[in-house]
Formats: sequence, structure tokens, C-alpha cells
Amino acid sequence: MPEGRIFVDTNILIYAYDKSAAQKREIARRRITELWESGQGVLSTQVLQEFFVTATRKIEKPLPIDVAKGIVNDLLHWQVIVNDGEDILNGIDLHVKHSLPFWDAMIVEAAIKGNCTALLSEDLAHGQTIAGVTIRNPFRDADSQ
Repeated sequence: MPEGRIFVDTNILIYAYDKSAAQKREIARRRITELWESGQGVLSTQVLQEFFVTATRKIEKPLPIDVAKGIVNDLLHWQVIVNDGEDILNGIDLHVKHSLPFWDAMIVEAAIKGNCTALLSEDLAHGQTIAGVTIRNPFRDADSQ
């Protein structure tokens, strides 16, 4: 696990709770547990919102609303980044400069705002560094993470 604060993208959280995700579930659960134990975990309100919707509607075996709400409540103990107007403008700049989809740019912006050294995501380019935040896909070369 890299040192410093670690931002977690929605897809990593989803895999941790998706019983149909097999090996990815175990890897995601291990990473989330490490972040709980180290206190390094960082999320954004966007991630928590996306997690709730996806976990209760879009996975093969959706979580009951009360279970998903409980998970969100627990995750509120992590550092949670709230995007403001300046963050949206910065996200637009990241979207343009790095050719990122806008919502992914907002994830990167939240990681930057949270002073993270790494961003765990399956959706972004593994190894790419943007403004000091290195993208890490925990499912790729999992032992080297």
C-alpha cells in the first residue's frame, strides 16, 4: 500500500460488497480493510452517492437500502471531500487537459483536494500521475500494490 492518503473510486467500493465479483471482491475487501486500519482512506460525496445507487440498483444482487445506508454511514468516518464550485471548475480543466470523462475528472479533483498520493480505480489509466496523484488499479499486479 502506498504511503499517504489514498482516494477510493466507486468501483472499488462496489466490488468490496458485490458477492458476484469473486476475486475482485476479495482484493477490494482487502484494500478497504487496509485503509480502515491505517486511517488513510479518502472518499468524496460523489463516490458515496454513486456507491449507494449502484449497490442498491445495479449489481447482480443489490444490497437492501438499509444495509447500503449503513455502509455509507460507516464510510463517513473517513475523510470525505465535498466538491464546491471551484472544484467543478478544476474538474473541467482536468477533463480538458487530460481527456478524462468529466465524472472521472471530478474523482481526480477530489483526490487532489484530499491531498492523496494515490487513487484506487479500475476505470482510470494505471500508473498515470495527475497533479501528484498516482492512479492504481488494485486488480492489476495486485501483489505490487
